[in-house]
Amino acid sequence: MAQPPLVLVVDDDEGIRELLAVMIKKEGWRVETAEDGAEGERKALELKPDLIVLDLMLPRYGGFELLKQLQGTELSKTPIVIVTGRYTDRTTADMIRQESNVVELLEKPVKATRFILALQRILRPGVASGETPPEA
Repeated sequence: MAQPPLVLVVDDDEGIRELLAVMIKKEGWRVETAEDGAEGERKALELKPDLIVLDLMLPRYGGFELLKQLQGTELSKTPIVIVTGRYTDRTTADMIRQESNVVELLEKPVKATRFILALQRILRPGVASGETPPEA
């Protein structure tokens, strides 16, 4: 049987990291966390997660830099969900969404329902849209 998808959460706020990790585990997915851009890059390259949840404001180079860095690696197609507490105007949000690997942009505080629906849409295509999941 295949392992459940692995989600890497990169956020410098321990409370948010833990909250997102609990929500992800509750869905039956595996989760790893990183607290800054450097650790996020190292873990992403090492673990090759199925999805990355990325804060934009991080110590030791920011989320946008990490996003750009990953585009030049074998993880260039790995979907990324951006979560940010930084106010993003429409132009900035559109610019972030245009990045090839960004599939969702969520503002903090992250609403649990919206977060899980976004991850389901990526990790369980078809299920989130109401289709019946294939038999395991």
